[in-house]
Parts: sequence; C-alpha cells; structure tokens
Amino acid sequence: MPTFGVRLDRHSNRTMPVLFTWKGKTLTTVQAKGNVTRIFPKSPERSDEAAARALHLVLGSLEDSKAEDIVTINIAGKSALGDYMVVVSGRSSRHVMAIADHLITDLKDGGQGNARVEGLETGDWVLIDGGDIIVHVFRPEIREFYNIEKMWAAPDMEDGTLH
Repeated sequence: MPTFGVRLDRHSNRTMPVLFTWKGKTLTTVQAKGNVTRIFPKSPERSDEAAARALHLVLGSLEDSKAEDIVTINIAGKSALGDYMVVVSGRSSRHVMAIADHLITDLKDGGQGNARVEGLETGDWVLIDGGDIIVHVFRPEIREFYNIEKMWAAPDMEDGTLH
C-alpha cells in the first residue's frame, strides 16, 4: 500500500514527500524505481489512448520541424512523470528554439493544453512537459554530454540491489 505524506531529510533538514513504500522502507519519488504506480490517478480524458494520440501529435510536429535523431522512450510504469519521453536534436540553438516553439503551438492547437517549458531562452536544452509526454530538445553536443537516453535505457534493478 503506497504511503503518502512527508518526512524530514536528516541531511538537508527539509521535508520531502513520501510517496512509496518498498519492503517496508519509505521511498521518495527520487528513490522509487521499477514498477511505479501513478501518484495521482489519470483523469478520464487522460487515458492510454489519449497518451498515444498526444505522442502521435508530438512526433508529427517534430517531423514537420525537421528535428533530428528522434528517440521515443516508453516510461509508463517506470516513472510517475508520464507515459512517454521523446528526445530529439536540433542543428543549432535557433533550430532548437524553433522546434520547441512549433511543438508548443501544435500541442495547444491539438487540444493538449499549455505545456510547461524550461530552457527556451538559451536554446541549448529545452524541456517541454506536456503531461503524459515529456520532450527534450537538445543541441547535439549537449545531448551527447547528458546522454539521457542511456540513463532511461538502464536495466531494471533486481530486488536486492537497492542501495
């Protein structure tokens, strides 16, 4: 049974949300790995079909913007962040910003609401959180440095390997 509440972090003296229990140990969202259930249930209009339609809209917009090296990662069940993560590259800072602007407009026009956006000012790495879909738009060298595809492609942890 999931635990909801807060606990005091001894190192930072701040309260942290407690969202899961695993083998009797309380975990925060940062520590939770593997088969994670959603913290808040999906609303009726946010079904798996709606997530698939949103993904189709995102991929179409990225193709129209000439985004490069498009990678889609299914994170449903691995993270409470969303259902899909999409990682793409733009050729330059200007191209990254244009891809992001076009995608934000397409999400709004497609009925997906207002996406939360970070990094649009610099154009090195733009994060677009569309709810069920999270899109990372990188310049190629920034993408290579952070290599988030490799992080999400890591194998699932075995029961005895949580440290």
